Amino acid sequence: MDSDEVRREWEERSGEYSPAYYAHYGADDTSESIHRILEEHLDRDAAVLELGCSSGRHLAHLHDHGFDDLSGIELNADAFDVMAETYPDLAETGTFYHAAIEDVVGDLADDTFDAVFSVETLQHLPPDAEWVYGELARITSGLLVTVENEGGPDADGGPDADVNYVRDEFPLYYRDWNDIFTAQGLTEIETVSGDRDTLRAFRSPPE
Repeated sequence: MDSDEVRREWEERSGEYSPAYYAHYGADDTSESIHRILEEHLDRDAAVLELGCSSGRHLAHLHDHGFDDLSGIELNADAFDVMAETYPDLAETGTFYHAAIEDVVGDLADDTFDAVFSVETLQHLPPDAEWVYGELARITSGLLVTVENEGGPDADGGPDADVNYVRDEFPLYYRDWNDIFTAQGLTEIETVSGDRDTLRAFRSPPE
């Protein structure tokens, strides 16, 4: 499965891991962790972007806690219908891009957002799109937060695997996000290891 096929699969995804699937479960511990970090470091008028926002459960949680300058990028068009039904206030007030991450970030101005975050999204970014990392650092003036599966002894692909296939379908790439984003000039300020994912918060250098 090449990169274009993977994007098409996510674009047409239904059932498990679909926008409706995530909306059904709603906000979770990850939603609260992201809220906590943003509230500790930023004002509530901060401009926030989620990469791969799906139907918006994490953004809706931020909206419920007073953040109102919220944006998201999402490839699956169904996500926006689910969002309008499940989180109507977010759908009405937020700014959303129906596109792949790679098709949006390069066109954004420097320091467009005070915070950018991803939840189990960058782990699916194909190797031919790794140039996106530099763009994320460029458009972020404050925080960049990743919540991704970094692999390890309990990963399905084994301790030395670089990639695993979720349900034998979607490639999940195990990456060291500390190495990746510190190489872009960001400083890691917090790490929280969970059962499956690792949360890392990075701060942009002061101007």
